[in-house]
Order: sequence, then structure tokens, then C-alpha cells
Amino acid sequence: MATLSEIQALLGEPRFNWSDPAPWIELEQEIGIECPADFREIVDAYGSITINGQLYLEHPAGHLLHSLGKTIRGDLELWSEEDMAELLPSPVGANPGELMPVASAMTGEWVFLRVPDDSSSPWRVVVQEMDSPAWTLYEMTFSEWLLAYLKGRDVTLCSRNFAPERPFYEFLS
Repeated sequence: MATLSEIQALLGEPRFNWSDPAPWIELEQEIGIECPADFREIVDAYGSITINGQLYLEHPAGHLLHSLGKTIRGDLELWSEEDMAELLPSPVGANPGELMPVASAMTGEWVFLRVPDDSSSPWRVVVQEMDSPAWTLYEMTFSEWLLAYLKGRDVTLCSRNFAPERPFYEFLS
């Protein structure tokens, strides 16, 4: 699994550094699953941001304008609609094998975490590309997928055109 320090080396020093678990506890009780530790660690470090002006990550703290909890609720509703659900390899939700929407991109992609089949299995990333419409399952944890994205590898989202010098982030406003 990729480490936060590897991500920091490419993306820069985080400036959010959230430590209160309360928003995560509330979100996880609402959606019915515990989010993977690597995803929580990254989002706690960076907060609600846009990476390379392309990829949107949000934190669950309710006081933020862009809150992960609000976004997940809306996205679960959207992706449960029949015409949207048929674009995914499995339903959205918190059951094993289902997909939890956790990020999106200004270029039309949606990033999902695939709920593991059992507690010993790892979380995986599914990216749905709206303009094709196609999806890709990445046999990677979220941190591994994000690190590959930051390195400019093609993980459906590709940062090379958006950050030719080096990856960067900005707080969502």
C-alpha cells in the first residue's frame, strides 16, 4: 500500500491535518461501512481539495462547504437510478462487492471504492468514465491508485495534461 509520505512527496505538504474522528464516525454510521484507513488518512491530511484542477476529494467535516457526507448521499441516490446503475459493474452501496462513490473529476470521471467481499480482502478502486461510458477496476488500494495518478500514469484519470510541471492541490472554495 502506498504511504502518505509518498503522496506528500509528489503533492506537497498537507495543510488541513484533521484529527477529530467524529465526522468519520457519523458518516460511516450513516452509510453503513467503515472507510478504508488509507483513504481516511489522505483526506484527513489534505481536506476538501482539487488535485491538478481535475480530481475532487472531500472531507466529511460538516462545517465545510464541500462535505464528503453530503456528496456521498447525493451520489448514492444518483447512481441508484436505473439508467445510471447500468453504467457500473455492480450496484452502489455498502454491501460486499458494491461500490461507494468517493470522488469525482471535472473531466467526467467518478471514483468508487469497491467494498471488499470479506474483512481480509482489500478495498479496490473502480473509475467510471462518463464520456465513453466505460468503467475500469483497479486492483489497487485508494492510496496506490492516487499515487499512480500523481505520477502521471493512466488510471482512467490522467494528470499529465493538467499538471505538466508537477502535481498540485488547492482547497475547494
